Amino acid sequence: MACQKRIELMVRVLTMVVMAGLLSACTQKKSTTWKVFPLQRQTPHDGLAVVSQPDGYGVHLYLETDTSDPAVCSPRWLPDPARLFNGNGTAPFSSGLAPRSEFLAAVNRRDVRNTLKQELEALCKLRAPQARWQWLEPPLKASELTPVSLPALEYPDLLIDPAEEKEREDKLMKENS
Repeated sequence: MACQKRIELMVRVLTMVVMAGLLSACTQKKSTTWKVFPLQRQTPHDGLAVVSQPDGYGVHLYLETDTSDPAVCSPRWLPDPARLFNGNGTAPFSSGLAPRSEFLAAVNRRDVRNTLKQELEALCKLRAPQARWQWLEPPLKASELTPVSLPALEYPDLLIDPAEEKEREDKLMKENS
């Protein structure tokens, strides 16, 4: 009889311990773990993924260089990042825009700035190997954001007039027949 009561007591205690463990696991808040890694857009070193939420969301920072002075290559800050998806998965991707506040939150972190510095220096070495690398701190507050003046498009970058292109095609077709 005493043995039976001990067994029942042990079963109850064990059940309560298991239930308490399950409840505590359910109520634990997922901590935000920041993860930073290069995420290429078109060329190596031209993008940086910053995972700022536990579900893999974050920002995809577009990295650009300023080589307006041929002797110096420095960062050109684009404060409108893309929204990062699946940052904790095997195939992260970006789409749309994330708020500038998330850009500012990301660049205010030392680990993000250190990675930005490494990636931008490598990007400068690819784009302007003879230029001297010059690090410029990113804007850390909304009041420090300035409009980005991008270089003007050159004539070869512009689209051809569709009517002219059609005439060229027709002329080539007549020559080949």
